[in-house]
Amino acid sequence: MIVLDGTIVNIALPRIQTSLGFDPASLSWVINAYALALGSLLLLGGRLGDILGRRKMFTYGVLIFAGASLLGGLALNPTMMLGSRILQGVGAALASPAALALITTTFPAGKERNRAMGLYAAMSGVGAAIGLILGGALTQYDWRWTFFINVPIGLGLAYLAPRHLVEADKHEGSFDVFGAITGTLGLVGIVYGLTHAAAASGGWSSGITIGSLALGVCLLAAFVLLESSNEHALLPMRILTDRTRGLSMLVMLLVGAGMFAMFFFLGLYIQQVLGYEPLHAGFAFLPFSGAMIIGAGTASFLAGRIDPRWIAGPGALIAATGMWGFSHLTTDSSYAAHLLPWICILALGMGLTFVPLTLTAVAGVREEDSGAGSAALNTAQQIGGALGLATLLTIFTSRAADKGAELGAALQQQLQSGVSLTQEQVAAAQHQIALQAQTYGSTQAFLVGSGMILLSAVLVFFFLTVKHTELAQREDLTGPHLG
Repeated sequence: MIVLDGTIVNIALPRIQTSLGFDPASLSWVINAYALALGSLLLLGGRLGDILGRRKMFTYGVLIFAGASLLGGLALNPTMMLGSRILQGVGAALASPAALALITTTFPAGKERNRAMGLYAAMSGVGAAIGLILGGALTQYDWRWTFFINVPIGLGLAYLAPRHLVEADKHEGSFDVFGAITGTLGLVGIVYGLTHAAAASGGWSSGITIGSLALGVCLLAAFVLLESSNEHALLPMRILTDRTRGLSMLVMLLVGAGMFAMFFFLGLYIQQVLGYEPLHAGFAFLPFSGAMIIGAGTASFLAGRIDPRWIAGPGALIAATGMWGFSHLTTDSSYAAHLLPWICILALGMGLTFVPLTLTAVAGVREEDSGAGSAALNTAQQIGGALGLATLLTIFTSRAADKGAELGAALQQQLQSGVSLTQEQVAAAQHQIALQAQTYGSTQAFLVGSGMILLSAVLVFFFLTVKHTELAQREDLTGPHLG
């Protein structure tokens, strides 16, 4: 449900924008409000699960998520919508790390855990694709049902959880409130600064942009200092100081940035430029699901036989190639020739990348850190997505504005030279200019996103040197508490 909701709203974005009055720059907050709340509070959610019980936190989380979804479906303005998305992120932050920790305690190290992690990674991709398809079907009827659909699912999970999930052992500890505050506000400051830079009233020289980015960096620095000296830190530094885990989470952050950008910009392009109806747009992403399953299944099979970098590295290269393919889109592109091949290539690469990095990111985490370890992995993906989308949005906005100004000036020059056009023809030309500008801005964002994923491939090839046999030894020493 949580993975599904991460993308189900993407397909409804154009209609949410029209219905509630979002401007183009603030529309990204419908995605980022959820991702930020989820990513920044996952660590706290993981620690709460360790101390209070993971089954309990899972149940509370899905109930909060269901209530927030009801609020989102009833939203009358942008404020209500963003408030519901923040609450959805809070609920997901409680449920997600608890769910992963509960699942991984069931499987011993080796083939069974590799298979389980392959299924987990595949479901991440499948949930994303199904979310787009279901989002298309529901949006076709009424976009509000993309939120209402979560209510019965959440209530059903809350009812079944105490009856079918075994509560894990609890651990003593305290809640790192100051860590949660500094980490959350620091991330919000950076993302807000990046988003404000993309707004018409903002820019990189804006005092709000500079102040927000500076405050965010200072708060994150304070977060690191607090976590380094706190015995009950939200993010114990020993999790990140391990070279393999730290690198794996950094790569997850970069790959997450590309993933979010693809769903956001491509979802808008398919509907607004190619003119697809929401349901058709959702089905356009269906091949993503199949290719992701193939990639994750292949990676799961190879995980016990080949070192992680020889799976994740080529996977990241393949994914970067798929993202690069989107940088060649035009207003005249067709789905079969210019979208479908790159969707499949990107998804295949993502599947190959996620499985080994999931294994290397959480291998050997101590029992008392299992919830925090699970949360740190998901945090890297969500925060990477939010930061990546905010960064790429600034590129999209500036490039689209430049292209729009260039084409608009050319049209004005034609009119001044004596070319006679009716009002309808001028309106049609202006609409075409807007589509061309949007497409060009998107292609530039895709190009930079491809570079981010390419950088992750370089990091994997050169620095992810852990052997597959060493991963198995780590698990034998620390036990089967985390996958």
